[in-house]
Amino acid sequence: MKFVYDDGGREAAGYKGKTGDCACRALAIATGMPYKEAYDLINSYGKAERTNLKRRGNAYNGHRSSARTGVYTDTMRKIMADLGWTWVATMHFGQGCTVHLRESELPRGRIICNLSRHFAAVIDGVLHDTYDSSRDGDRCVYGYFIKTEAAV
Repeated sequence: MKFVYDDGGREAAGYKGKTGDCACRALAIATGMPYKEAYDLINSYGKAERTNLKRRGNAYNGHRSSARTGVYTDTMRKIMADLGWTWVATMHFGQGCTVHLRESELPRGRIICNLSRHFAAVIDGVLHDTYDSSRDGDRCVYGYFIKTEAAV
């Protein structure tokens, strides 16, 4: 898969240093929204999370989703659904990995792939990220968000 370095506008927005902002970058890249707007959107959803729940997708041990330090998958699903994007699961219990981060295995268009501990934007088969997160095409894609035609 071809790789293009893309920070989603993070540096241009004035943010510096290392951080775990992959969801924010992927959101900005795939939707075309400014980085600061994606940052604020994610943080607004994070503030609505309940921190006392101990189950999958909710904040653990008092931590909430944050544009800077990471976004829980369920929170990312809510954000993307509210923006009119559809979740397509590519991995199911007991099935193993069937879709990898390869151009030949992903649809054309703008998508956000959910990988192990990472989100990455793919545009027409080209990976847009701050590093080549494809692991030479061996990285498993748990699912991806795609903009539905009806919502366009």
